[in-house]
Amino acid sequence: MKTTMNLSTSLGLRLLSAAVLGASFLTAAPAMAQSALPPVEAFFSNPLLADAALSPDGRYLAALSGAPGRRDVLVVFDLQLNKATVVAGYKDVDIFEFQWVNEGRLLFNVSDKQIGPGGTYQASGLYAVNRDGSGMRELAGRTGGSKAASQIVDKTLPWHTYMLGQRGAQDSDEVYVLSNDGRGKAELQTSRLLKLNTVTGRVATVPAPGPVDGWLLDNAGEPRLAYKAAGGTTTFHYLDPASGAWRILAQFPTYAGAKDGFTPVGFGADGTLYVRAYAGKDAAALHTLDLATGKINPQGVVVMPGYDFDGGLIGRRGKVLGAVVETDAPANVWFDKDMQAVQQAVDQLLPNTVNLISVAAHADAPWVLVRSLSDVRPLSWHLYQPGTGKLTPVGNSREGIDPGRTGRQDPVRYKARDGREIPALLTVPAGANKNLPLVVLVHGGPYVRGNHWGWNGDTQFLASRGYAVLEPDFRGSRGYGTAHFRAGFKQWGLAMQDDIADGARWAIAQGIADPKRICIAGASYGGYAALMGLVKDPDLYKCGINWVGVTDINLLYNGHWSFDSDMTDDWKDHGMPLMIGDPAKDAAQFKATSPIEQAAKITQPLLLAYGAVDKRVPLYHGNQFRDAVLAHNRQVEWVVYEDEGHGWTRPQNRFDFWTRVEQFLGRHIGGAAAQQAGGAQ
Repeated sequence: MKTTMNLSTSLGLRLLSAAVLGASFLTAAPAMAQSALPPVEAFFSNPLLADAALSPDGRYLAALSGAPGRRDVLVVFDLQLNKATVVAGYKDVDIFEFQWVNEGRLLFNVSDKQIGPGGTYQASGLYAVNRDGSGMRELAGRTGGSKAASQIVDKTLPWHTYMLGQRGAQDSDEVYVLSNDGRGKAELQTSRLLKLNTVTGRVATVPAPGPVDGWLLDNAGEPRLAYKAAGGTTTFHYLDPASGAWRILAQFPTYAGAKDGFTPVGFGADGTLYVRAYAGKDAAALHTLDLATGKINPQGVVVMPGYDFDGGLIGRRGKVLGAVVETDAPANVWFDKDMQAVQQAVDQLLPNTVNLISVAAHADAPWVLVRSLSDVRPLSWHLYQPGTGKLTPVGNSREGIDPGRTGRQDPVRYKARDGREIPALLTVPAGANKNLPLVVLVHGGPYVRGNHWGWNGDTQFLASRGYAVLEPDFRGSRGYGTAHFRAGFKQWGLAMQDDIADGARWAIAQGIADPKRICIAGASYGGYAALMGLVKDPDLYKCGINWVGVTDINLLYNGHWSFDSDMTDDWKDHGMPLMIGDPAKDAAQFKATSPIEQAAKITQPLLLAYGAVDKRVPLYHGNQFRDAVLAHNRQVEWVVYEDEGHGWTRPQNRFDFWTRVEQFLGRHIGGAAAQQAGGAQ
């Protein structure tokens, strides 16, 4: 069942614009006038269709439906009767997430998408409702409350009770949920797994092997794996069905365990455990693991040379059908011949998009759900009926975006100064591709895969205003093998920064970028890199934009806010010294690579934006740096969103911030050429 991706088609990815979707189940916003640039709201409003999922039998489709001027509601479609029912919706709160409990009942939570985390905070709560809107029950509160007095209770659960996010058995009124009370000593903190009856509210605690960070259900929807990361070591426990007892399956270093470590992906119907592992290779692949010995099968199931497997399994009850993968773009890889035929049929009907198929739990379900994406259009959903070949549009994530006027996005590769190949995404405005003002957009993390091919509001908003956008996956980024990832260890402001600058110079050499009009921008680590770019390469970048960015590496370790930080003690004690550096041993490097220590070197125009209640990069970072840079540079624009955390939750704040970005870029690198590129769309 080994599968090797054909990279000759993946690396050459270049999709054509898709035709406009036909009629939709969900109400669409009116199209905008062709002569006007799309407004900021078209890119940064909340989605019209945020999620959709088939019922276990495949007859019903549940979806989160939004519209301007109202809250997101939970809608259930009867696909046989072509009838829609709003089963849950409120005037003052949005439905946030949902999952099917069984064929007739759903579990959901709520969130207020109109306020940031600094507003009137309430936990998400848990609720259950029948597919016709009857039988509503509150299962967990939205605010703090007392803990359950015993393992079996018949009352509302405390606020720190959450959806598990995995497919359960779906054959009863019961689901598994998590209780994550973070209070107390870190080494004793645990994620309790509860079995909850969504009709009666009764709950039982699943016995755990000790403190647990996370759980994995098997193919039948029952608990089978638990793990804990503590003291720099990750331990996996397996609930052996033969004995009914937990036993240690594997242990390995959390942050340096590429050789022997693995990440569980899912279980097959026969109990086979699929894992993401390196197994002695540079790139991670999908493997199976011997549950008797804890050893990884060296033969990969899905292997993608040059790319790490970082997807999931696609299956129904009793069978694994395939997997989701990502090379230059996401795709389905099918083990099942019938599903491969379904994929081919869907791709023929939707030839200009990447079409990701999900299936219902039952093998005889009449429909599959298709999530379609491309670089020039936002996400859309369709239903496909294999028995008839019928394809039915469900809805779009947003309207008002004309694919014919949208920036084209290409995966590219360029060489860093030491010869390392750097993957990146390049987006250029429609109708323009030479001598453009360029925004180098740096991802956060930084130790994540930052860039994913497809329509993105940040990138496409900039392209709509006439800017080319380069998004490098510099060394340290995941997704491209161990060597690329580990090459970024302790390289903040050093080789990681050089990779970004080398990308801008590559764009100049290709004739894409006007060397006199380049700005560097990013959030979190990307904001840090924007500031260090102005320090290290003042001749290259004419301006910088930093939102919620780190300004002092030392503050990550010893800032006065650390008690309230959302970073774990295990990461601070074991991950950060390995990957970022040691505050004592690397003190000189931290000083040389912290923007606050180099603030006097920043003379270019700068836009700074922070959230007042950010727990990851607290406002202290921004305040300290602002004061330091203003002593030498008066070209600084400063904004604080009082109710926001690590990013912008409220649509109004997103609109305000990106309007500021548009105006800032227009003043400093825009000019006539950017306006002309925008007009050419």
